[in-house]
Amino acid sequence: MGEPAPASPQGPAGSRVVYAAAHVVADPSADTGPGRPAALDWDATMEFRRHLWSHGLGVAEAMDTAQRGMGLDWPTARELIRRSASEAGRGLLACGAGTDQLTTPASLAEITGAYEEQLAHVEDVGAVPILMCSRALAATASGPQDYRDVYGRLLTQVRTPVILHWLGPMFDPALTGYWGSTDLRAAADVLLDLIAAHPDAVDGVKISLLDAAAEVAFRRRLPDGVKCYTGDDFHYPELIAGDDRGYSHALLGVFDPLAAKASQAVHRLDAGDVAGFHDVLDPTVPLARRLFEAPTFHYKTGVVFLAWLSGRQRHFRMVGGSESARSVPHLVSVFTLADRVGLFPDPESAAARMRAWLTVMGVDQ
Repeated sequence: MGEPAPASPQGPAGSRVVYAAAHVVADPSADTGPGRPAALDWDATMEFRRHLWSHGLGVAEAMDTAQRGMGLDWPTARELIRRSASEAGRGLLACGAGTDQLTTPASLAEITGAYEEQLAHVEDVGAVPILMCSRALAATASGPQDYRDVYGRLLTQVRTPVILHWLGPMFDPALTGYWGSTDLRAAADVLLDLIAAHPDAVDGVKISLLDAAAEVAFRRRLPDGVKCYTGDDFHYPELIAGDDRGYSHALLGVFDPLAAKASQAVHRLDAGDVAGFHDVLDPTVPLARRLFEAPTFHYKTGVVFLAWLSGRQRHFRMVGGSESARSVPHLVSVFTLADRVGLFPDPESAAARMRAWLTVMGVDQ
């Protein structure tokens, strides 16, 4: 077994803005099923957010990692945002605003209205809004101009600068061709045009394409003062470290299980210790690549599995039954890779939970 995970420095980093996209903890005793709303264990869900803040990380709330659009409905997400805002204190909090209250095909006006409803809620609780990609808009838009019209209207009315969101189809196939094109350069042009037209309304862009070269090319085209937040769970060390022409901040699902290591690494960057930063984060990449392997959108299963093995929650049940989305061999390798990098606070406890789970799965040991 690996060594216990060491404590990380306290307080937020200074050289990068770092958000961990947080998972939710399901209520295992709730009578849920198809067509019924999600049920969360609110105490455990909030305790996990306090864990992330304790390491100096910001929390990205009600995002893809929280199973948004994969079991977490808007009414539950709305309450989740409210509760997180009430707990945030001095911790960074950014929250997803989307259009997932729409359940049938919608017009551009209806899509804009849905965004406005969710945006108002995020702004009302005092969090940084993240304008999430919209499945409804992807389905309705006839081309780039429709994206310009919808986002342009939103950016003219935001109260504080927002984070725009570019989630690739590997995370959600329904978002194929977002920004009006499957060509990354053409899609980037549309997004950059929007930012240029509303420079004071945009804090940054979260880009999740799992394509480091595309992210760097996009990052170099951003106007001064607009941040690039990497959502690339395959190449995050190199993108956060950056080069002589810039770097990415972080808004990452993989930092949910890697909170302590992410904090340690970025504090080393604060001290100018780039090699030390890589020493901490580079060994975690094989685990991240296993968690996020295709079909990438099922990465949440491994994230929640690691939270349970680490003692951050008392069960391995997920909203919508997503604990069954990954195979036994996949989760065995996740455990092995996590142990190899010293992820577990109590390795013996993690091993005991792993053995118990394998027994339930019918695996001889």
